[in-house]
Amino acid sequence: MIPVARPVLGPEEEAAVVEVLRSRHLSLGPRVPAFEAGFAARVGAPYASAVSSGTAALHLALRAVGVGEGDEVITSPFSFVASANSILYERAKPVFVDIDPVTLNLDVEAAAAAITDRTTALLPVHIFGYPADTPALEAHGLPIVEDACEALGAVHADGVRVGGRGHPSAFGFYANKQLTTGEGGMLTMGSAEHKERVDSERNQGRAPDMGWLDHDRLGFNYRLTDIACALGLVQLDRLDGMLADRARVASWYREALADVEGLELPCEDFGGDVRGWFVFVVQLPRSVDRDETIRALLARGVQSKPYLPAIHLMSFYREAFGYREGMFPVCEDVAARSIALPFFPELSEGQVAEVAEALADVLQVAHEAGAA
Repeated sequence: MIPVARPVLGPEEEAAVVEVLRSRHLSLGPRVPAFEAGFAARVGAPYASAVSSGTAALHLALRAVGVGEGDEVITSPFSFVASANSILYERAKPVFVDIDPVTLNLDVEAAAAAITDRTTALLPVHIFGYPADTPALEAHGLPIVEDACEALGAVHADGVRVGGRGHPSAFGFYANKQLTTGEGGMLTMGSAEHKERVDSERNQGRAPDMGWLDHDRLGFNYRLTDIACALGLVQLDRLDGMLADRARVASWYREALADVEGLELPCEDFGGDVRGWFVFVVQLPRSVDRDETIRALLARGVQSKPYLPAIHLMSFYREAFGYREGMFPVCEDVAARSIALPFFPELSEGQVAEVAEALADVLQVAHEAGAA
């Protein structure tokens, strides 16, 4: 079976974790600030705060820029659900707008049209590692929180790395990400005030100079352990190689799938933007049943998965906000046809060929059945 994802872990990660275990200093130790400093330098951000997940990073970022009850935050319906859920944590309202059919990122013109006097922030998602048009959104003068959980390694056309523009930018380190700590996340920032607030709120609202049981604001248990940060430091050292390996696997897929009729591949880099490869997601022909395709691939020894559903059509969002089919047609079309193929740094060229052959065969069978 060729899996959808697999992390790159070696003896260096094992040694780093064992060193922390032997130190007996598992939390609030020296690896946390070391990982933060290394990560901030990597993306070109003045500050970074390690937290328990990308979702936690988004939540703290929204609080830092002042989002609160009754506010509206414009964001994408084509994302992992955490980007929208984090807005609800503060009793604000996610205002969805449709996506660009090429990049699959937030449509900046639709976002501009949705701004009202209740709009408190914009939350673009760098979907599948392709940079959102953050520079265009900056023209509105509103606070921006970037969901960069899938975009480590991505670069904007002006040469600024995603996470380095000064806006609070959330990264996630789940096992399928470009860099993994198992679970975990990072928030990069350009503001010392934001850094101070986030560091306190991730640690139950405790200031650095306060006692263990003393707290002067509302906070959360969003800390990241020294064990995870030790993993992250080693992964950070590996990052250039892992990103290059991901890009190479993507190039193999492009070549192997180029002639598959009706299949839409991820957009090429254009205009100077550079993708940080996270997943390889293709859109099936509209005449093909996606779920049946996934089952047929599994029977051929290839894992795949729907990626991603439209958030506004999830039952909770339908019931809470009255969303329905047809409101964001580009998102709905893409969400209905997209599947993630196996994609990770150690995937071989032979495995890519095997996946491509299986997908081509499955689609050919579906085409013949539809024509019969």
